[in-house]
Amino acid sequence: MEFAGIQFAWPWVALLWPLPLLALWVLPKYRASSARALLVNNPGRWASQDAANSVTRLQQVMLLLMWTSLVVATARPQTIAEVIDLPDSGRDLMMAVDISGSMREEDLMINNRPVTRMAVVKAVGEDFIARRTGDRVGLILFGSQAYVQTPLTEDHSTVQFFLRDAAIGLAGRSTAIGDAIGLAVKRLRDREAETRVLVLLTDGENTAGVSPLEAATVAANNNVRIYTIGIGGTGGSSLGFGLRRQELDERSLRAVANATGGQYFRARNADELEAIYADIDALEPTEEINDGYRPWQERFAWPLALAMLLSTLFGVTRLTTGLPR
Repeated sequence: MEFAGIQFAWPWVALLWPLPLLALWVLPKYRASSARALLVNNPGRWASQDAANSVTRLQQVMLLLMWTSLVVATARPQTIAEVIDLPDSGRDLMMAVDISGSMREEDLMINNRPVTRMAVVKAVGEDFIARRTGDRVGLILFGSQAYVQTPLTEDHSTVQFFLRDAAIGLAGRSTAIGDAIGLAVKRLRDREAETRVLVLLTDGENTAGVSPLEAATVAANNNVRIYTIGIGGTGGSSLGFGLRRQELDERSLRAVANATGGQYFRARNADELEAIYADIDALEPTEEINDGYRPWQERFAWPLALAMLLSTLFGVTRLTTGLPR
């Protein structure tokens, strides 16, 4: 039922409105039939109390308006809200980010100053996530082990927060690329989305867990497309304390991408990484927003508030007219 742009979800509640009038019609007859003679020593006292207990015309109007407001609130008045655009269908996109110790290497630049590889990944990755309108995005972090930091969600700000909060070395010193791919496939394969994408970013080679190529085969069988990104410098130079920088296994990363219908990219600086994310946006475009809906907003609070206000005013008027306490 709709009236002047207001729709009532439960219009049948209006049938309750005549109840007070019915009560006024029935109760006087009941009182007359049950009345008994009462002898009192001071009839004037009782007459004054009856006058105090009587309801004035103004108070009757207040009671009627109060009851009407309660009935209207119970009928759940609603109005149409602004249009909310919806994409036809989004895709499921997981990001797998290497947080092994080598991501501390300061061989990339932001604003002409050297920063760690992880700092660049965070800065550019947040912007990439923000652009994935309509997609469900999740975050996997991996080192010696892989774990889901954020499950697939449309709340992109949450994914950005946890990417920003990622700590280097928390998952161990090794690099389990295959395990990260396997975990992503596990999260994506049972999803109903037509497009399932994994963006995997690492600066080393697989040194733990299952083989990346074996995991890529499983991904291909489950229609998961993988884009691999190699970041930072290559080579095996010393990092100090008896450690050596992992060599980037571009051959393996390229094979993983090719096996799943994706692509391999190489990022040697922040600008290249940003361009890679733009390329992925072009290869995996977000859905066109062609449809939308206008939700109904509940408006019962307004008549309910009016009923409460009238109730308060009615109580005040009764006290001021000498209602016995």
